[in-house]
Amino acid sequence: MIDLNTIQKISYWIIPVLFAITLHEAAHAFVAHRLGDSTAKMLGRLSINPLRHIDLIGTIVVPIAIAVLSNFHFVFGWAKPVPINWTQLKNPRRDMALVAAAGPLSNIVMAFFWAVLLKLLIAIHPAASSPVLFLYMAAQAGILINMVLAILNFIPIPPLDGSRVVASLLPPSAAIQYMRIEPFGFFIILALLLTGILGWIIQPILMWSVQLLFSMVR
Repeated sequence: MIDLNTIQKISYWIIPVLFAITLHEAAHAFVAHRLGDSTAKMLGRLSINPLRHIDLIGTIVVPIAIAVLSNFHFVFGWAKPVPINWTQLKNPRRDMALVAAAGPLSNIVMAFFWAVLLKLLIAIHPAASSPVLFLYMAAQAGILINMVLAILNFIPIPPLDGSRVVASLLPPSAAIQYMRIEPFGFFIILALLLTGILGWIIQPILMWSVQLLFSMVR
C-alpha cells in the first residue's frame, strides 16, 4: 500500500479530472455541431483545451474540496456548460437526447482507456520508475472520476444530462413541466448529497462498473 500525502494525491487527480470534465463538455459541443448547432463552435467551445471549459468553482475548488473531505474516495465537479441552441438541431427532440448523452458516454469511453493504460502500467510494474508510478495512480483516479461523472450525469434531475434524455422521450407538454424543475436542480442534488441519498444511489452502480473495468486489467 503506497502512503501518499494530500498534495501527492491531488497531483495524481489533476490530469484525470481536467480530462474528464473537459472532454465531457467537448463531446456535447462536437455532437451538437454535427447535428446542426454551431453555437458552441462559434464560441470556441468545440475544443479539448481545458482553459475553454474550466469553471473556477466547479472544475477546481469543488473537486479538490470533495476529494480531500472524502479522503479521495469520491470526487466530482463540473465545467462551464456548453451553450446549445436546441432550435438549430436538425431533429430537436431526438438530437437533444444525443447531445446530452454524448457527455457521460465520453466519460465511459475515457474510463475504458484509463483501464487499458492501467493494464499496460501493471505489466511494466508501477514501482519501475516515478513516471510509471505517477501514471499508475492517475489511471486509477481516471477510472473512478469518469465513472462517477457518467453515472451522476445520467441521473434524470435537471439540469443533469439524464434529464435531457428523459425530456426528449416525454410528450412536449410533459417535457415542459418536467424541465421547470431545472432552477431547483442544483439544490435538489445538493440535498441528496448532504443526506447521503446521492451516495446510496451512485455507490452500487459505481462499485459494479469500477470492478468490471478493474477486472479487465488484472
